[in-house]
Amino acid sequence: MKQIVISAVNIRKGGTLTVLRDCLRYLSGREDLHVTALVHKRGLCDYPGIDYIEIPWSIEGWGKRLKCEYVTMKGISGKLPDTDLWLSLHDTTPNVKARRQAVYCQTSFPFLKIRFRDFRMDKKIPLFALFTKFAYRKNVHRNDFLIVQQDWLRDGLSRMLGVDRSRFIVAPPKFDNPDFQDTSAGEPVPMFLYPASPDCHKNFEDLCQAAEKLEKKLGCGVFKVVLTINGTENRYAAWLHKKWGHVASIDFHGFMAREELYDHYGKAACLVFPSRVETWGLPISEFKPSGKPMILADLPYAHESAAGAESVSFFGISKIDDLAERMELVIRRKISNFGRILPGTPEGPFAEDWETLFTLLLQDESTPTR
Repeated sequence: MKQIVISAVNIRKGGTLTVLRDCLRYLSGREDLHVTALVHKRGLCDYPGIDYIEIPWSIEGWGKRLKCEYVTMKGISGKLPDTDLWLSLHDTTPNVKARRQAVYCQTSFPFLKIRFRDFRMDKKIPLFALFTKFAYRKNVHRNDFLIVQQDWLRDGLSRMLGVDRSRFIVAPPKFDNPDFQDTSAGEPVPMFLYPASPDCHKNFEDLCQAAEKLEKKLGCGVFKVVLTINGTENRYAAWLHKKWGHVASIDFHGFMAREELYDHYGKAACLVFPSRVETWGLPISEFKPSGKPMILADLPYAHESAAGAESVSFFGISKIDDLAERMELVIRRKISNFGRILPGTPEGPFAEDWETLFTLLLQDESTPTR
């Protein structure tokens, strides 16, 4: 029976928690593997057949996180001397002893183009972007494999870290198609939807500026933009509401639970996604099966997430006229130049599911040279 360690002490919410749960759910069904999981709290991801080690203090600042990764985990690995694979699910490569080591690169923040305003809105985000550049580099060459969700991340991290592309496995996440009906025809005016958290890299300001420009040109009551922030969440949200709260066409709706979000997917005439950086872009994947138009940031993550979509147009970040023109085409129902994005599969190594991924990670042949 092979011994596997999954380290994920900093994962508590969002897409990273989904990846952790999916991973442990799959491993829970493998009777040929003995799995030990290092987690913040067992209750977040409790599955049968998994041994858990809880390390709740690792989230109490970056200093403790680094101590956990490079000191505490080394001690734990010494007590697990027969580890065949140590897989870190959150970007850092711990200082451990194992026959094989791999890291799942879950954040694309090293590629965020930081603005001075980001420090004023939420300094944690640009500082985290700088920290992850260090975190990725530390011990990276100990890994036999690095796992990414998109091909552009493989290319970017390969250049940034000096690691050959052949040691990257592209493993796109799996999503269940949300159950919603297209009810946009029943809406009084075309509705543009941008579902995102109130983080400064989400770039709500491009959409707000475009909506303001369109309202001045077309008048009130011609279209509606719905945002999943209300202006009270943090400094960034408050700044957005203060600057564009007067625009009648913008609805600062606030957080939506899953059912309400799916209802808005049905009502929307178009999804707008202007985020400046993403590892994937979940709303793109969720909205894509509807076949309705999407206006997306002209960035690599959006092109890959939109693969297979029927009606897409890309705009340049901060090019407000560009975005407003595309929104007006949707309002006027003149979207013939919105194009289909052909589906594609990245070149190998590629893993379409967890079984394929762990087959690659545990394979005995063609072991990459560190």
